[in-house]
Amino acid sequence: MPINIFSSSDETIKTLARFFIETAGKAIEERGVFNVSLSGGSSPKKLYELLAAEYGTAIDWSKVCFFFGDERYVPADHPDFNALMATKALFDPLKIDAAQVFAVDTTLDPDSAASAYMEAMAAHFKTTPIRLDLSLLGLGDDAHTASLFPHTPVLAEKQATVKSVFLTDKNVYRITMTAPLINQSRQVAFLTFGPSKAAAVNRVLKGEKNIENYPAQLIDPEDGLVSWFLDESAASQLA
Repeated sequence: MPINIFSSSDETIKTLARFFIETAGKAIEERGVFNVSLSGGSSPKKLYELLAAEYGTAIDWSKVCFFFGDERYVPADHPDFNALMATKALFDPLKIDAAQVFAVDTTLDPDSAASAYMEAMAAHFKTTPIRLDLSLLGLGDDAHTASLFPHTPVLAEKQATVKSVFLTDKNVYRITMTAPLINQSRQVAFLTFGPSKAAAVNRVLKGEKNIENYPAQLIDPEDGLVSWFLDESAASQLA
């Protein structure tokens, strides 16, 4: 498990951008398409903006298909909708065709939205198992990743699928890929920076195995590679 530590968040993002492009180029060369799962939030937004600004001609973007590891159950025009952020930061600047973007349909009820998303993925991949070339993930202060939050039923899910999750403390639904589905990825990359993430990084990477408390520990592909991209402040509690 490569743990890459950089002096600043900017350097961390720049290195992950290069990793993204290298992984995409290899996938397109070998399989003719690059299937990538994006994460939401402020940290990956900077990555997407950098990719759009500096790598517009680095790969054939018409051969990239975009998925989302999780989505907030809000309308598609809501500021918190992950796909809307990615559209503004990445898809629109690169003129990505809408057919290349697989967004969650939140006009459906949560369970139906999750089922429909899984059906869309299955139809795209046409094979079992579904294998993403790259899954981009973040890490919450509480050690959650995607919408795999501590002490939620989805942590016990054994099927590689998409599920709805109700967060009682926030009184909201989320739609998320399960850990087994993420673990079918060829590559997984965590992007984490800032001192507020240091304790969670240490618990996930060096703490006792406790997936109920530290759900990101679930991400462990049998036939794939997990890489961490951290700045020094996020890595400050690692030995």
